[in-house]
Amino acid sequence: MTILLWGLIRDHPIAAVLEQLRHLGAPVRFLDQRRVLDTTVRVDAGPRGGTTVTVGDEEFDLDRVRAAYVRPYDSTRLAALRTLPRSSPQWGHAAGVDLALNGWADRTAAFVLNRPEAAAGNGSKAYQLRGIAAAGFLVPVTLVTNDPDRVGAFVREHGEVIVKSAGGVRSRVRRVGPADAARLADVANCPTLFQKHVPGTDVRVHVVGAELFASEVRSDADDYRYARAQGHPPAVLTETGLPPDVAARCLDLSKRLRLPVAGIDLRRTPDGEWYCFEVNPSPGFTYYETNTGQPIAAAIAGLLAAAALCKERAS
Repeated sequence: MTILLWGLIRDHPIAAVLEQLRHLGAPVRFLDQRRVLDTTVRVDAGPRGGTTVTVGDEEFDLDRVRAAYVRPYDSTRLAALRTLPRSSPQWGHAAGVDLALNGWADRTAAFVLNRPEAAAGNGSKAYQLRGIAAAGFLVPVTLVTNDPDRVGAFVREHGEVIVKSAGGVRSRVRRVGPADAARLADVANCPTLFQKHVPGTDVRVHVVGAELFASEVRSDADDYRYARAQGHPPAVLTETGLPPDVAARCLDLSKRLRLPVAGIDLRRTPDGEWYCFEVNPSPGFTYYETNTGQPIAAAIAGLLAAAALCKERAS
């Protein structure tokens, strides 16, 4: 029985879960993306099937993996590769390793946090908002467009408007201001997401299986992650509780999106209404854990260990 972690050791969530698994004495193997050029993946298409990974001179069987926590970056953007052309053998090798391992993570019988095909829903925030609304959360009035005239009309109608990426690429959320009027034409180059601003207090909820960890965020910035860069004091995070109906919606939402681990961005309005903006399928939970003391990494490690044991007993 093996629990597999795949990613970069400098990635804080990976490092935190790895530490907790070792503390539990769980049989864990870390697959380091920094060694992608030394890594090969072999898929046996014969009657017995099977997938093996070799890193340097060491080989192991992925069919022995009973649970996995995958947080891969794009290997072709690692320092040793990002300056190389796509036509280079190294670039092609790294892309092939990523493709093979993501394919394994989608089809394996092991318990995976989270399967790439489920996480892919975050590639379209408009698509994800449909699942959020289906779970019973309010969502802001939203426009995704590359038509500058529609943006102008949206801003005139709703007054205070937020702009951010329409896809899974991380962006800084901010309000559209008067100085942006001359830049609205730029949206013709890329579909962009605009939302009516919703006043209130941010609450980040981390779902880990059946457990919930809620953090209230106090900040005057439009995007508390970049409070200082936006000229505001750092955000203040505290552990908080959730009304039972909101907690139930969070659990239902994670199940609808097939994300056993998820970071759900909520906002509680002054009137007590709860809006949901998006769901992160690979949340950087250590920022919240460090500031609130909530044992999120330990919960993820425990979920992996329990799932691996169940899978092993069933095999």
